[in-house]
Amino acid sequence: MKTLVVGGTGLLGGHAALHLKAHGFDVTIASRTAPKAPLLAALPFISIDYTKATAPSVLKGFDALLFCAGQDIRHVDLGQSLDEQWHERNTVAIPRFFAAARDAGMRRAVLLGSFYPQMAPELIETIPYVRSRHLSDVGVRALNSARFEVVSVNAPFMVGHVPGLPNPMFEAYVAYAKGQLPDVPVFGPKGGTNFMSVGALSEALHQALLKGTPGKAYLVGDENLSFAEYFSLFFEAVGNPQPVPELDQEHPLLPDVAIYTGRGNYARYEPDMSLAYRRNDVKAAVRALVEQINA
Repeated sequence: MKTLVVGGTGLLGGHAALHLKAHGFDVTIASRTAPKAPLLAALPFISIDYTKATAPSVLKGFDALLFCAGQDIRHVDLGQSLDEQWHERNTVAIPRFFAAARDAGMRRAVLLGSFYPQMAPELIETIPYVRSRHLSDVGVRALNSARFEVVSVNAPFMVGHVPGLPNPMFEAYVAYAKGQLPDVPVFGPKGGTNFMSVGALSEALHQALLKGTPGKAYLVGDENLSFAEYFSLFFEAVGNPQPVPELDQEHPLLPDVAIYTGRGNYARYEPDMSLAYRRNDVKAAVRALVEQINA
């Protein structure tokens, strides 16, 4: 299957692209800038900015689309209206890109989205980011038809690595666990959520491309952990195991702005396993990324 992976230079899209390649897919990755990680740089690449209108002619020749490029708090200008940015870059731009893929003749498409709209639908009306993710999902799946089958896979907090791909957030977590950030006390903010490894997600996306039910939104995930438990995995992985207390205060490495369910809440759920992906993989994923950062 000749597949275009949009967002294929990042952690989630890049890992999925390599996974699909290893399973016999003919993979091309797309993003605004060319990949830097050697394994990704070895794949065919085309430059695409999905936030701008894309002509269907650019997308011709592909059988399927895997879209892993939606925008979150890491991609926006905090000095401008977030609501407007979410609306333009998620609500409007993502369904528009899928429509271009349809018009280019693609037959199958999978959207990697966020778990918030399915896991906590009450946030749709109160948080612009969650609303944009919900509306982009709804808009994309509204395009589903017999000639253009669309599936969405909505994922929680992710952890993992692509060999050779830097990740400043996880590099900071590892430095923290090693005691190299002495000004940041050891604790986890009160609350928790569902976590999933990038390996498990790639398996879910692979299955969604092959046999996901057209028009369906899958809520995937793995382990329900408190944020303190999550941080403790990094302390253990670097060889510095210690108790990580749970405190009701903002954490510099996991600020409140990144916790849309709100500090103090526990966003627990049992994920949809109908796509058949690995479980109980978060600890192994943390250990593997620590090994890469330490290499």
